Order: sequence, then C-alpha cells, then structure tokens
Amino acid sequence: MEEYIEAKDQAEWITEEKHELIIQGFRFDNFIKPNSEKGEIMKVLVIPDVHLKPYMFDDASGLMRRGVVEKAVCLMDIADDWGQEANLNLYEKTFDKAIQFAKEFPDTLWCYGNHDYSYLYLYRESGFSYFAIDTVRNKLAELQKALPDEKQLTIIHRIDKVLFMHGGLTKQFVYDNVPVKDEDSIDDIIERINQLPHHKLWEDNSPLWARPQEENVQMYLPDDYVQVVGHSPVRNIYKEGGVISCDVFSTYRDGRPIGTGVFPIIDTETGKYTIHTWAIGTND
Repeated sequence: MEEYIEAKDQAEWITEEKHELIIQGFRFDNFIKPNSEKGEIMKVLVIPDVHLKPYMFDDASGLMRRGVVEKAVCLMDIADDWGQEANLNLYEKTFDKAIQFAKEFPDTLWCYGNHDYSYLYLYRESGFSYFAIDTVRNKLAELQKALPDEKQLTIIHRIDKVLFMHGGLTKQFVYDNVPVKDEDSIDDIIERINQLPHHKLWEDNSPLWARPQEENVQMYLPDDYVQVVGHSPVRNIYKEGGVISCDVFSTYRDGRPIGTGVFPIIDTETGKYTIHTWAIGTND
C-alpha cells in the first residue's frame, strides 16, 4: 500500500503514516513457526506483494506448471488495496487463489506481510478493513491448514544463501532481539525472530516493516546472505547492498501501476535473479 518509487541510485518516498495501533492481546502461536532449508540449491519463483490481485497467482501457476522453477515463495501482503476496504468478494477471491496455489504447489513458502499480520492482532494501518477482519483471519487459517507443514507460513525463510521475508532483516533488529549466544547460527537467529512476540514484530525496523531501500539502513550479514524483499514498491526489480527489492505489482491510489509487474526468479546458490516472461535478463 505504501508507495516507494525506485530511481536506481536515488529514491523518492511517498508513504502514509502508520495509524494508532489497536492491540487486543490475541495470540496465534501456531502461525509463527521457523523454516530454513539447508543444502538446497534451486531456482525459486518469488510472488511479491499481492494486495488483492488474484491474477498474480494465476500467472505464477502458469510458470510453475511449465517447470520454469522448482519452488515458490510468496512475500504475501495478500490483503488490502486502495479503496477496497468494503470489497469482501475481492478479499475472498484473492485468498482463495492463494489457497488454491498452496494446494497445487504444496512446497510453497509463505512470508507474512504487514497487511496480513495486522489482522491477527488488530493493528490498524493504511488500507486496514474492519469489514474484512473475519474474512482475512479465516482465510489465513485456511491457508495454513492447506500447507503440509505449518512452519511454511512464518516471518523469515531461508533457502541456502538466500533469506526471504516481506520487509528486510536489519543489523540493529538482530542486535536488539537475538541473544549473542544465538548469533553464531543463522538458523537460530531466524527461529528466534520468527517466535518473537507480535509487538516486537510490529516495530518499524522489524522484518515486516524494514525498508532497506532507504539510505543508511544496515542489513544483517549482507556479504553472506542475499535478502529478497517486497514491502516497498519499486519501478524495477533491482539488487543493491545484498538486497533484491521486488515489489513491482503495487499501484498508486488511482490504480496506475508503479512497477513492471514481473516475477523474479532467484538462484539460491549465487543470489542472482532472472526475470521471466515479459522481461529477460540476468542481474548481479
């Protein structure tokens, strides 16, 4: 929902302030489970921020059926879009497409976005729909039930040398929330973060909210792991500072597309990406 426009080396911010938080103390512990896959090197299709665009799952399904990739990761933000707060049919249709995708491609990994997570604990933000609270909660539970393993739906996933999450993992967030004794293992770090209380995961620099596209944001171990993130809309997929930004399906308030609307495919050994379908090329 927030608009972030990438101009290669210089970025222009257009964002809405986060609104007053409403915390009801709900816990959905079964939703917050870690996942990391060791020793797997593969081509991974990334489905970036969805924001009530059911066709994205149709397009991604086509690539999966053609065998272009071995696995998919969805960076979610399935819920919410400009002016759609009362359009429950669109909420249901989009989540149903996600659930259908999960059933057809059961190895898919899912990373909560802030627009999904907000409904679990009633954190109000731009685009939050009071009309859709029950719908989103029920559909998230249905999505989780469709997965072979509940840990496929969480905050951060790792496949080989690549970390997947909605916003980004900053150096400061790790230092603030992970004991030094757990910092020797990236999997221990991921597990610790995935199990943090919801109020910690709602902080501005959490993996749900971090914006590595901003200047002076230090990411965690950028020389060792590539991070693949959405959250901040950009015109083109690009890699900078060990981060691949790929939220290219989001739109302006009037519905005009901000980005190119293509899916990145990640090589989990090299950390490089290719763009399939409309655009062609390999980028470092």
